[in-house]
Amino acid sequence: MTAVLVSREYQTISNVAGPLIFISNAKNVSYDEIVRIYLPNGEERSGRVLEISKDVAVVQVFEGTTGIDNKSTRAEFTGKPLMMKLSPDILGRTFNGIGKPRDGGPDIIEESEVDVNGMPINPVARDKPEDFIQTGMSAIDGLNTLVRGQKLPIFSGAGLPANKLAAQIGRQAEVLGEGEQFSVVFAAMGITFREASFFTRSFEKSGALGRVVFFMNLTNDPTIERLTTPRCALTVAEYLAYTLNHHVLVILTDMINYCEALREISTAREEVPGRRGYPGYMYTDLSTIYERAGKIKGKKGSITQIPILTMPDDDITHPVPDLTGYITEGQIVLSRDLFRRGGDPPIDLLPCLSRLMNSGIGEGKTREDHRNVADQLYASYAYGRDLRRLVAIVGEEALTELDRKYLKLADEFEKTFISQGDENRGIVRTLEIGWNLLAILPEEELKRIKVDYIEKYHPGYKEA
Repeated sequence: MTAVLVSREYQTISNVAGPLIFISNAKNVSYDEIVRIYLPNGEERSGRVLEISKDVAVVQVFEGTTGIDNKSTRAEFTGKPLMMKLSPDILGRTFNGIGKPRDGGPDIIEESEVDVNGMPINPVARDKPEDFIQTGMSAIDGLNTLVRGQKLPIFSGAGLPANKLAAQIGRQAEVLGEGEQFSVVFAAMGITFREASFFTRSFEKSGALGRVVFFMNLTNDPTIERLTTPRCALTVAEYLAYTLNHHVLVILTDMINYCEALREISTAREEVPGRRGYPGYMYTDLSTIYERAGKIKGKKGSITQIPILTMPDDDITHPVPDLTGYITEGQIVLSRDLFRRGGDPPIDLLPCLSRLMNSGIGEGKTREDHRNVADQLYASYAYGRDLRRLVAIVGEEALTELDRKYLKLADEFEKTFISQGDENRGIVRTLEIGWNLLAILPEEELKRIKVDYIEKYHPGYKEA
């Protein structure tokens, strides 16, 4: 019996809509399959199968559909999904949104080639995140501790310095321990050339570029490319973590640009819109990105995620931050009011949360007094913030002497604990600053701290 080779090349493009082309009568096509598109002028582009029906395959074109016609353009189905070439030489390199080098360097000579969509992690194989990551930022390390394998998003607003905070975390973050290999995978979606230059200079200046893998999708790059950028980045992170045993920090900015691209594709496919025009499956789509963070039993490496998203109109109930909050383990929220008053970084600690903080702090990880100090600082700062509103109504003269001390603590807390500029603080330094602030209050007000810790760490006892 003679085998018959079936051609997988078609010249049956029936329609072009935005970044999508519709190919009729395509047979044996797979979801997420890569398609090579040959234009009449000899140009070659690539695309991905988005949807398959009985008669039509819908393909999203990465480089855009300008110049594609329904007469002479040919489409060839490769039978493979988008693959990422991987080797240890990938560290220090910069790629575009679909994993092609954009730093002028050579192509990666791969040790392996992996599907960018990843493999689901068996829930039984997941290990509990419980190891401290030091970011060098007091507001995070002290009160909203980041733990290996966690996903902790940063909620920002237009014009707030989320990128500066992200770059600083990328430069400073480290795992405390002997011989631990730490890498950063940075995926930027829809950023300007100026922002791209800022990130590159920041890593070069600090000498951290050698441990960073940079994926860059600029504003003038195809919108559709943004959908693959985080998946390529996470594929590299999984290789570094589970093959090379690195502890990997993945920073994804800006997830709102990713979701806008998702909405654009959904509109082109004429799908029924959900909240604010976003597709109804956006929660599921985001989970395929965020849930690729974690630790696996028997593997030394780990993947920790810090997604950054800009909340439109500073609205934390917007669908993107809302759904992100459901999937991730807490959030870091930036404050416009604190930014106007010179906060650097302007982190609003009251709505911030790290649900895995208790697993990553304490004796043997940070320090024995960490939880007590964090609780006392949070409670004291919250009370000081309430007093500010009271002062705006009745004036400071109506406050008691103790209330004035709480008010002073809140002011000093923002100036010295939250605002640190480019300083890289170790966890011990962060806790020392916390104790110096608590020393403003009478000792009997430190109701959330054990007496043993007060006698051991309180500046008043040290001086005595």
